[in-house]
Amino acid sequence: MMTGMNTETCAPSEAAALREIFASHPDAAPPAGWEAVRSFEAEHGIVLPEPYRSCVAEISDGLRAGPPDYGLLPLAQTPSDWGEGRAERLLAQPFPLTEAWQWEGGDEEDEGGEELSDEEFETRVEAVYDHGSLLLGTDGCGMYWHLITTGPQRGHVWLIDEFGAIPFGTRPGALLMPGTPGIAGWVAHWAEGRSWFADD
Repeated sequence: MMTGMNTETCAPSEAAALREIFASHPDAAPPAGWEAVRSFEAEHGIVLPEPYRSCVAEISDGLRAGPPDYGLLPLAQTPSDWGEGRAERLLAQPFPLTEAWQWEGGDEEDEGGEELSDEEFETRVEAVYDHGSLLLGTDGCGMYWHLITTGPQRGHVWLIDEFGAIPFGTRPGALLMPGTPGIAGWVAHWAEGRSWFADD
């Protein structure tokens, strides 16, 4: 489990780094303001993790240039390829994972290696997509970036696609996506033009 991230207050260094990155892009959306942020939080029964919360309220609420490839979405939007008729996204329900889970090819095991029935597998995958996370954007081809809003992974950024779910950032024993965990680290990684994956 990844720990040690402050999601309750916005560190001045993180705010300054985010402000500098967004200021360098003329297509950065204006901030949404605190009223919009608090209204979104009340609607979903959550408090957004810092420094994302302060970024949206005071710095920028989206960036067409990225990250990810198809842009950083404004608060409360979903990617155009998310699809209609999907289950309601429940941001207040805890995100169910604490470690990467690869389900490529229908591997019906949970993160601890326990065998799941088909129904348990489908329910768990749906929860990974729809519980405890805010959609940040897409790299296309069903690759979605999520900011975890609720649960032990609160404040971490995860990539979720048809093959599984992987956290962004350094983690002991498995550097699938090396970098500094959290939204500020994720945005800085992108701004530096670095690959998301260790083997690229």
